[in-house]
Amino acid sequence: MEPNLKVSFHTLGCKLNQAETELLSRQCAEAGYCVVSGDGADVYVLNTCTVTHIADRKSRHFLRLWRKRNPQALIIAAGCYAERAPQELSQAGADLVLGNEQKIRLIDVLKETSIPLARRSAEKFVADGVSRVRSFIKIQDGCNDACAYCIVPQVRGREHCLPVEDIVSEVKARVAAGYKEVVLTGTEIGDYEHNGMNLKHLVGQILAVTDVERLHLSSLRPQDISPELLSLWQDPCLCRHFHLALQSGSDAVLKCMRRHYSVDDYRQAVSLIRNTVSDAAITTDIMVGFPGESADESEESYRFCQETNFANIHVFSYSPRPGTVAAQMVGQVDDRLKKERSLRMLELARQSVRKFCQQFLGQSMMVLWEKEIAPGSGVYSGLSHNYIRVFTQSSEPLTNRVRSVRLTRLHKQELWGEVTGED
Repeated sequence: MEPNLKVSFHTLGCKLNQAETELLSRQCAEAGYCVVSGDGADVYVLNTCTVTHIADRKSRHFLRLWRKRNPQALIIAAGCYAERAPQELSQAGADLVLGNEQKIRLIDVLKETSIPLARRSAEKFVADGVSRVRSFIKIQDGCNDACAYCIVPQVRGREHCLPVEDIVSEVKARVAAGYKEVVLTGTEIGDYEHNGMNLKHLVGQILAVTDVERLHLSSLRPQDISPELLSLWQDPCLCRHFHLALQSGSDAVLKCMRRHYSVDDYRQAVSLIRNTVSDAAITTDIMVGFPGESADESEESYRFCQETNFANIHVFSYSPRPGTVAAQMVGQVDDRLKKERSLRMLELARQSVRKFCQQFLGQSMMVLWEKEIAPGSGVYSGLSHNYIRVFTQSSEPLTNRVRSVRLTRLHKQELWGEVTGED
């Protein structure tokens, strides 16, 4: 395939997928391909997720939509859904299906593949460029746990970690390329270990030998939180945002899920964070309708989330995944009950966001401004050091700048403010 072809990427699912797509996109650009967005590309690459049936459905939707709009394009489905059920993606319109091990060879696949090029000269393309605001870097992949509901170990395999020196080099490269923030991601980054170096050592090394302006850790577990790890947050470069997956606020349900912590363990982790890291935002994942979850257990989960005062809650309904233990459990919860429990928890999530944001009104925070929300609008969107979504009006360009902003008003679940300081 000619190296100047136009390639479009789309990512579903977790930050690990985002990190992998970002890497593939850079590799394509370095190989001479033009990374673009919108219809009219020669090649479409979908990095899929299969954590829930909704993720599966989204993947099939994108493939069918691309096939309808771009009948002569090469459409590639890659990632976790491709690993689990490649035939389903072929039936949905994918020309090539690449599992997680195969997708790292994307450049070789493109070089070996031929597609019709009849429509190229007549199309208009919009190049993505490089945002150079936030870069996702994979430090670890795979999972050795066996949670009853989770298909990730089947599609990602057992845990393996990248060498410290490789990660540090990649952080330095992203900083040199102009990125202000680096996000360290993986399936279970709390399990990071390579040649005797754990997550604390890795983060400490990055802070010590790179010029990264903001460093953010993706999802952790309560058992990953320790005084030793939290001592790193004395460095202002570390974002004060902790995403701690909970899944359920009921000990009985956690046991059935095969999670390796109790509600009290989780409570202690939250307390340790809040006593150590000022202004910390703690967000979480909650699953509703796990097999056998009773009304009382659902209420336990709701009450625990209510008392914990999360900065936000990602709510999702249990989805049976083929080959998992939970898919065979008795007591599958009716879809109607799942929806009722989900809607109630989503309303609590909205209340939680507003309550968390309100406490910062009148204060000043450093914000990494990501983009102008519409060309010429002068309205910019960014994230504070503790990942509050902030908007401001500015006559000067703010994209990819870290500026102080005084938070003045709450609108829905977001804060507006006035820029008050220089970078």
